[in-house]
Amino acid sequence: MPRQSRSPVAATSTSSGNESTKENHVKGFTRVKMEKVKQRQAKVKEENVIRRARVRVDEEDRRGHERLIADGANADAEGDADEEEDEDEEGSGSPKGRKRARVNTDGDSRSSQFQDGDILRSITLPRDPSDGFIPGSIVRIQLRNFLTYDYVEFQTGPYLNMIIGPNGTGKSSIACAIALGLNFSPKVLGRAEQISAYVKNGTSDGHIEIELKTPPGRPNLVIHRKLATTGKSTTFMLNGKNATGKEVSQRMAELGVQVGNLCSFLPQDKVSEFAMMTPQQLLKETQKAAGDTNLTRWHETLIGAGKESSLIKEKILSDHSQLNQMNARNAAIEREVDRYHERRKIEEMINVLKVYIPCATYRELLARYNELKEAQRKMHQKVLRLKIKNEPAHTLLNTLKSDLKDKERRREARKKDTQKLFHDVQKLYDSNEQMENHADSLQSKLEQLDQTEKDRQKQIRDLEGKIERMEEEYNQPLPDEIVAILEDKNGIVRRQKAEYTRERTEINARRDECDGRLKEKMEEKAVVMRKIEQAQRNLSQLDSVEHQKLQRLSQFNQDTADAVVWLRSNKHRFRKDIIEPAVLTLNVPNGRYAPAVESIMNGDRFKTFVAQCREDYDLLNELINDQGALGRKAWISTWFRDINTTPITEPPMTQDELQALRFDGYLSDFVSCPPAMLWFLKNEVSLHRIAVTLTNNAVDVSKATQAVARSGGAAFIVGSVINNVSRSRYGRKAISNVTRDVGRAYLLANHGVDADAKRRFESEIAQYKVAVAAHNEEIEQLKEQEKQIDAEAKENDELGKSIKDRMDAALKARTTKEKLKQSTTREKNILRQKRAAPSAVQERADIRVELVNVARRRVKIVKDYLAVVKQIAAEQQETTRIGLEFVQISANRTALEQLCKKKDEKYNRAMDEFAKIDAEYNEAKKRSKEALNDSRDALNTTTDEVREQYQEIQDKPEGVDLHTADEYRAELESQQAQLELVSKTQPGVIEQYERRKKEIKQLEKTLEERQRNAAKIERNIQQTLNHWKSALEKLVGSIGQKFSAAFDRIGCAGEIRISENEDYDKWAIDILVKFRDEEKLQLLTGQRQSGGERSLTTILYLMSLTEEARAPFSLVDEINQGMDQRAERVVHDNMVDITCKDDSAQYFLITPKLLPELKYHERMKILCVNNGEWLPEETRVGNLMNLIEGFVSTRNRATNGQ
Repeated sequence: MPRQSRSPVAATSTSSGNESTKENHVKGFTRVKMEKVKQRQAKVKEENVIRRARVRVDEEDRRGHERLIADGANADAEGDADEEEDEDEEGSGSPKGRKRARVNTDGDSRSSQFQDGDILRSITLPRDPSDGFIPGSIVRIQLRNFLTYDYVEFQTGPYLNMIIGPNGTGKSSIACAIALGLNFSPKVLGRAEQISAYVKNGTSDGHIEIELKTPPGRPNLVIHRKLATTGKSTTFMLNGKNATGKEVSQRMAELGVQVGNLCSFLPQDKVSEFAMMTPQQLLKETQKAAGDTNLTRWHETLIGAGKESSLIKEKILSDHSQLNQMNARNAAIEREVDRYHERRKIEEMINVLKVYIPCATYRELLARYNELKEAQRKMHQKVLRLKIKNEPAHTLLNTLKSDLKDKERRREARKKDTQKLFHDVQKLYDSNEQMENHADSLQSKLEQLDQTEKDRQKQIRDLEGKIERMEEEYNQPLPDEIVAILEDKNGIVRRQKAEYTRERTEINARRDECDGRLKEKMEEKAVVMRKIEQAQRNLSQLDSVEHQKLQRLSQFNQDTADAVVWLRSNKHRFRKDIIEPAVLTLNVPNGRYAPAVESIMNGDRFKTFVAQCREDYDLLNELINDQGALGRKAWISTWFRDINTTPITEPPMTQDELQALRFDGYLSDFVSCPPAMLWFLKNEVSLHRIAVTLTNNAVDVSKATQAVARSGGAAFIVGSVINNVSRSRYGRKAISNVTRDVGRAYLLANHGVDADAKRRFESEIAQYKVAVAAHNEEIEQLKEQEKQIDAEAKENDELGKSIKDRMDAALKARTTKEKLKQSTTREKNILRQKRAAPSAVQERADIRVELVNVARRRVKIVKDYLAVVKQIAAEQQETTRIGLEFVQISANRTALEQLCKKKDEKYNRAMDEFAKIDAEYNEAKKRSKEALNDSRDALNTTTDEVREQYQEIQDKPEGVDLHTADEYRAELESQQAQLELVSKTQPGVIEQYERRKKEIKQLEKTLEERQRNAAKIERNIQQTLNHWKSALEKLVGSIGQKFSAAFDRIGCAGEIRISENEDYDKWAIDILVKFRDEEKLQLLTGQRQSGGERSLTTILYLMSLTEEARAPFSLVDEINQGMDQRAERVVHDNMVDITCKDDSAQYFLITPKLLPELKYHERMKILCVNNGEWLPEETRVGNLMNLIEGFVSTRNRATNGQ
C-alpha cells in the first residue's frame, strides 16, 4: 500500500526550511466570512431601500383613502427625510451620499465626489522592491495533519506559482489550506462544509500556517489556525498572539484578499460553477475582482434607487389617474350640489317655522291656562264653605262609629272566652271516655288470666323437649374425613392449596406476558397501519391540484403556507372570508397565458392574503404578524381596500380597439379567481389594463404604444415580450416603451404528479404491508399460545374447585355444630324466662288494684266538668247584654248617616264641578308645560340666526297682532310642498363632493411631492449611472480587448459585451465564443459548450481579468482539464506573459500535467508536490532542487572525467 505520510514540496528557486511557529491551543471564536457578510449586507441594503419605498407609497395611499388628508404632506416629507438619511448611510451616488468622506485602505479619508474623466482603476498595494511581493500576497505556507499531508512547509514566489504533481498527491489541498487558513468559508471550496473534515484521517488535530506580505516597514502577517476533529470551533493566532476569526477577516479585507470571488479564487470543485454563473452574477463578481473600487457600490445604489424609482413612478401614474377621475366625478355632481343649496334654503325656512309653531302654541296654551286657573280657584272656595257647614254632623257620626267598633270588639272577646270553656268541657268528657275504656280492658284481661297460665306451662314443656334433642345432636362427633381436613396434621391440604396457587400464579404470569406481547404487536401493527393510511393519503394527494399548489406555496414561502393551514381552521374568527393568496386561488384556465400573468406579478403579490373588511384585515395582522398565532414569529403579506371608496383606473383601450389591434384581450379576461382577489389584482397589478396576445408580430407595436399612452401609459404583451409604456410629464410629454421578456411560469404552471414522490409512497406502502403480514403471523402465534394457556388454566381451576369444595364442606359441618350449640343456649335462656314469669294469683291482685284507681280518677273528672258548665252560663249572660247595647248604637248611626247624606249631596255636586274644572286646569297646565319644553327645545336646537328672528318678534310692543300656530302650520305645509318639487340629492353626495375637493387638493400636493422625489431620484440615478457606466464600459472594454486577442491567437473568436436592462439588477456581462468556423458567436452557458471549451473560456477570461484585478493573489485549480494541446499551450504562454509582468500580482496555477517545451519565465516558481511510499520519515528532508543540482554536478564531473 502506498503511504501518504509526508508530502515535501520542492521549489526550483528557493528551498523550504523555515521553522514552524508554535501551535495555538487557545479556544477560538466563530469564523467570520467576510465575503458572505459583504454580499449579505449589500442585499439587505437593497431590500431595505425597496421595502422603505414600498411601505412609504402604500402608507400614503392608505392615509389618502382613510381621509387622513391633513397628515399626507407631513408623512411624505418624513418619508423623504428617511430616504435621504438612508442614502447618506449607504454612500450611494446621490448628492447627499457623495458629501460623505470614505476611508481608503491606508486609513486616509477621501472624497466621494467624482468628475467624468477622473475615474481610475484601483490597483493593488505597492510592491516591496526588496523581495518583489505585493502586500497581501502569500510568502509561506505550513501544514500539519491537513488532508493528505503529515507535515509540509514551502515558500512561494511573488509572481506565477505553478503547483504540479500527480493526481491525489495533495495539490488541491493547498488551495483548501489557503481558503481555510485565511478564515474563508469552506463553501468557497465546494467540498466538505465542516472544518473538522479537513483534518487528516487517523489524527485528532492539525494546523494551517500562512505568512502574508504586509506593506513595507511592517512585519509580515503570520496567520496560524488550529484544527481539531472534535467540535466545530477553531482557534487563530496572528503573529503569535491569540486572535478571533473576526480579526483575521478584518485583516484580509484590509489587504484586499478575495478568496470568496470566483474571478480571483477558482478551486477545482468550483470550475464548473464559474461557467454556470449567470451573466448578472458574472458582472457583480467582475466588479468586485477588478476595476474601480466604487463599481459595486454604484451598482448597488442604482439597483436600489431604480427599484424605488419604479415604485414611485407607478404610484404617480396611479395618482394622476385617480386625480382625473376625482375631478370628473365632482364635475358630474355640481348640478346636484345646486339643487342641494336650493333645498337647503327651503329647509332653513321649514326649520324656522318648526321653531315658531311650538312657540305660538305655547303662547295660546298659556292664555287658556290662566283662564282655567282663575275658575279653579273660585270653585275651590265654594267647596271649602260647604265642607265647614257639614262638619258637626260628621263629627257625631264618627263618634257613633267609634262606639260601635268598641262594642263589637267586646262582644267578640266574650264569644272567644265562651268557646274556650266549651273546649275545656270537651277535653274532660274525652278523658272520662278514656278511663272507661281502660277499665273495660282491665276487666277483660282479668277474665283471660287462666288461659294464659295454661299456655305458659305448655311452652315450658315444649322448650324442654327441644333442648334435649339439640343436646343429643350436638354430642354426636364429626366424621373422621372432615376432622382430618380441618386439623390437616400432615399438611396435605395446605400443600395441595400451595401447589394450586403456584400453578395459578405461573399460568397468570404466562398469560400476562402473552397478553403484553400480543398488545405490543397489535400496537405495532396499528402504527404500521396508520403509516399505510398516511402514505395512501399522501399518494392520493399527489393527484390533488390544491395539494400541489399548497406544496408549491410551502416551497415558495413557509410562513404563508402555514398561515393558510391555520386560516382554514380558524375561519369562524372572521366576519367575512379571508381570500387565500393568489398562488392558491388564481387560476389560468388557458395555460398558454400563465407565463404572461406570472411575469406581470411579483412574488409578494402571489403570497398576499386579501381581506374583505377592515375588521378582518386588522384582526389577521394582529393574530399572525403581532401575536404569533402560528406558534412562532412569522410575517405574512395582507391587503384591504374599501371597494366603495377605492377607484379603479379604466382600461387604456376599448374592446373595439383591442380587436382592431388584434389583441386577444386583457389579462383579467384569462384568469379565474374570487371577486375579492380580482379586485386586488386590478388595484395592485392593473391586470384589467394589460392587453395581451400570444402571437408574435400579430400587433403593430407602435400603434399599440400610442393607444396605451393616451391614458398615461400601461403595459401590453405581444408574444413573449412585455412592453411597458409611459409618457413623460414634462416638455413635449414624450412616449417611452421599455421591453422585457416573458419568463417561464412556475407558480401558475401545472407541474403534474411528482413521479419520484409517487414511487416513494408506493414503495413505503409495499414495505408497510410486508410488515403488517409479519405482525399478523406473530399475532396468530400469540393467540395459539393464549389458547394453550387457557386450557391449562381450566385444568388448574378444576383442581382448585375440588380442594375448595372439600374445605367448604368441612367448614360447613363445623359451623353447623357451632350454630347448634348457640341455638341450645338461646333456647335455655328462653326456658328460664318462662319459668321465672309471675304466677296468675299475683297478676290477678294487681289488676283489681288498678281497677279501683281508675274509678277514683273518673269521679274527679265529673266534678271538674260540672264547675266548667256553671262558668259557661255566666259568660253567656254577659255576652247577651253587650249584644243589645251594640244593636242600639247601630240604629243611632244609621239614622245619622241618612241625615249626613242629605247634607253631602250639595257638597258633592260642588266637588264634581270643582273636579271637572281642576282636570281641565291640570290638562292645560300639562300641555302648556309640554309646549314650553317643545319651544325651548326648538330654540336650543336651532341656529343663532333663527333665535334672533324669534327674539325680534317677542320684543314687539303689546297689541301687535302675532300669527297663530295654525297660520304657521299652513305656511309650513306650503314650504314642504315647495320642497317636494325640488328633487332630493342622494345621501352623502355633498359630503363626498366637499371631501373629494379636499382630497383633490391634498392629492395634488402629494403628487407634486412625489414628482419632486421622482425627479430627485432620477437625477441621482443619472449621476451615479454616468460614473458607473463609464467605469464599467472602460473595465469591460479592457477585459474584452484582451479576451478577444487571446481567442484570436488560438484561431477562435471571443467577445465580451455589456447587456443593459431597465432593471439595473439585470445588467450583465455576456461572454460570447466561437470555436468553429461554421458557427456564430454563442453565449457561454453551462450546457451549450463542452467541458474543455468552458475551461478554456474560463481561464482566458480570468487571464484577461488578471491585469485589472485588485486582489493581491489569485488561484486557479486544474483549469486546463479537457483542453487540447494547442489550446493548453496557448493558454500557458498567455498566462506566463500576463502573470510575470512587472505590475502583475501573485498567481497560483495548480495542474496535474504539463506539456513538453512550454514557455517559462525567470519570475515563475515551480512547486512540485511529491508524495509516495518512499519519502523519508524526517521532516524538512528531500529538497528537490538540491537533488537536481547534485545530479547535474555528478553528471558534469563524470563527463569531464572521461
